[in-house]
Amino acid sequence: MSSQDILKNATTLASYNVLIQVMFRVLTFLLNAFTLRFVSKELIGVVNVRLTLLYSTLVFLSREAFRRACLSGESGPNHSWRQVINLLWLTVPLGVIWAVLLGCVWLWFLEAPDPQTIPYYSPAVVLFALSGVQELLAEPLWVLAQAHMFVRLKVVAESLAMIAKCSVTVVLVVFTRQWGLYIFSAAHLVYTGFIVLCYSVYFIHFLGSDEAAKKNFPLHRVADLLPQRTEGKPLIDWSLARLTWSFFKQSFLKQILTEGERYVMTFLNVLSFGDQGVYDIVNNLGSMVARFIFLPIEESFYIFFAKVLKRGHDIKSQKQEEVAIAAEVLECLLKLVLVIGLIITVFGYAYSHLALDIYGGSLLSSGTGPSLLRCYSCYVLLLAVNGITECFVFAAMSQEEVDKYNLVMLALSVSFLLLSYMLTWWAGGVGFILANCLNMGLRILHSLRYIHHYFQFSQWKPLRGLLPSPLLLLVLAVSAGITAASEAVLCCDGGWLLRLVHIAVGGVCLLLVFGAVLLTETQLIQFVRTQLLPRYRKKHT
Repeated sequence: MSSQDILKNATTLASYNVLIQVMFRVLTFLLNAFTLRFVSKELIGVVNVRLTLLYSTLVFLSREAFRRACLSGESGPNHSWRQVINLLWLTVPLGVIWAVLLGCVWLWFLEAPDPQTIPYYSPAVVLFALSGVQELLAEPLWVLAQAHMFVRLKVVAESLAMIAKCSVTVVLVVFTRQWGLYIFSAAHLVYTGFIVLCYSVYFIHFLGSDEAAKKNFPLHRVADLLPQRTEGKPLIDWSLARLTWSFFKQSFLKQILTEGERYVMTFLNVLSFGDQGVYDIVNNLGSMVARFIFLPIEESFYIFFAKVLKRGHDIKSQKQEEVAIAAEVLECLLKLVLVIGLIITVFGYAYSHLALDIYGGSLLSSGTGPSLLRCYSCYVLLLAVNGITECFVFAAMSQEEVDKYNLVMLALSVSFLLLSYMLTWWAGGVGFILANCLNMGLRILHSLRYIHHYFQFSQWKPLRGLLPSPLLLLVLAVSAGITAASEAVLCCDGGWLLRLVHIAVGGVCLLLVFGAVLLTETQLIQFVRTQLLPRYRKKHT
């Protein structure tokens, strides 16, 4: 497959992933707004912070390293898919081990919520751990689908799973509110069960079909999806296993950085369950764009960079055409996420209070919620840049460089936990966001240094993507001043008419920003139109 074909597939995957994440965030957004009217913020804090942390930790530590290794260039034509699948099935017993270990910690070492206000905590821990193990049953199928760009499968599976989860939650919250944590445990089991079911049904029908033969799919029978030994070959590819181990050490540290504030809240009790609930709701609101735009782009283009670039090789030892495409794509992606991040930062400051007031009423807008969301809008800019830079770095690093980077991640993890603890005592929930900003900035600096060194003696300078046009910066600065003044004068105690005027002011400023982007960022606009918009690309290919 040529680099152009890989780019086309990666951008298609990114587009569909964005659509999935948009739907997920919108449904979660509406679901949280609904449940806020029926359950306490303490219950939301336990579910969205403590139990979700158990699930995400279990799943991440069990599969992240396998995904990165098996989707990288190292699992290309020199590797047998039979051995790759055998390796991927190790995620299930590993998940069981993590479920037992983490379940014991969550049950016996953490402070249990008051059973009168938050009932059924112990069964909920078991059920959330079980849902994580259940999802791992689909891991070999997920990697197969990603490697062969079955983008519609992911869209359908995750869409149906999320719709089922939301439906179960709404019905149980309305009719069986007394079930407490059982409601959210059952909904999560339904979600992971639907994912496994959809992937299984698809591959049962796909294997052995004419479509599979036409695509030269490496597997032919349903039995090929199960672990088997191949005569004359080891059960697994040990070079790929070593790469997985390197990524595993890194993923453990990355999980601490990704979910660090939840670990501090869970293990150090710096915030009450109610404050944790408010923080999590604001965190979900602030991270909506990061999750449904930046994360899908990062996941999809990691596959692109990993397939186009030879891991651990310098530029001179690679095909210059493919390096040129990778450099151009990296520059455009950096410009894209930077522009989106700047827009979120500018408008997030002036509209945080109004957004929280509309979403959750005085429960969210009267306390520290607006300050949290304003800080988070600045953090989103760092998230955007870091996602793309690390996406490239992890695809280009050799195994030895990955091992060295693990030491950097260790230092960042320790510093982040210390900063989170100290800043939270000083500034409450805002301290978590400040600690995240500091650590994210250090990660970005490390990645920028690697990318600069990688392209240092070449004609390509992809880091120019971090330099927006002066006109765009000027329009953003003016918009920041106008919207901040509008909030001070019009929002948010003067009734809905003044609020609508405040929203209209922001709309006009946003249109001016879009106009500046269209006038000055022509290369970015062309990249978005031809690569990230499926309908347009189909007409011009």
